[in-house]
Amino acid sequence: MGPQFDAALFFVTYECTKSVLGPRVSTNKAPFVHMIAASLGEMVACLIRVPTEVVKQRAQACPSMGTYKVFIDTIRQEGILGLYRGFGSTIKREIPFALIQFPLWEFLKALWSWKQNHAVDSWQSAVCGAFAGAFAAAVTTPLDVAKTRIMLAKTGTTVASGKVLPILTNIWKTQGIPGLFSGIAPRVTWISLGAFLFLGTYDKVHTLLL
Repeated sequence: MGPQFDAALFFVTYECTKSVLGPRVSTNKAPFVHMIAASLGEMVACLIRVPTEVVKQRAQACPSMGTYKVFIDTIRQEGILGLYRGFGSTIKREIPFALIQFPLWEFLKALWSWKQNHAVDSWQSAVCGAFAGAFAAAVTTPLDVAKTRIMLAKTGTTVASGKVLPILTNIWKTQGIPGLFSGIAPRVTWISLGAFLFLGTYDKVHTLLL
């Protein structure tokens, strides 16, 4: 239920923000509206996304424990705040991601619409979403690496404190660029496919509802 619920929260916030700010700004400032709407959407969605990722990643790191036991142990050892370990680093990853993906998605759709002289179809929106998602995923991979290390770090360690810049600096010094972009291929592949399906479906439903 987590991914679907946080996605719903994101798009409700995204569309509400666009509907409030959109009519008040000129067309050439539309990308800024998309940036603000996407950033607010990510902040709201992370209220659900972060606890889900914390439990999921810890369960993957200790498969013998199981999801429920990981959840209970986290609450017992760290309290509710333990479920939000890495909230700050996740926000620092998601907002730059959203600032890149959604304005780029909207721009590519507008460009394609202009080229063919009519609004894009849902499959075209999906293709635009895939390209935008792939690019945003590649650029923000170092932030994703840092976020993962924070969530999996032992309680009380320096890494667990959630300071992104020192973690990135340490990775740079010890592993160089390959360390900062560890896992970039599966991340880009997964997110581009997800964006294709998710944004294409979203655009289709949005069109039908309107």
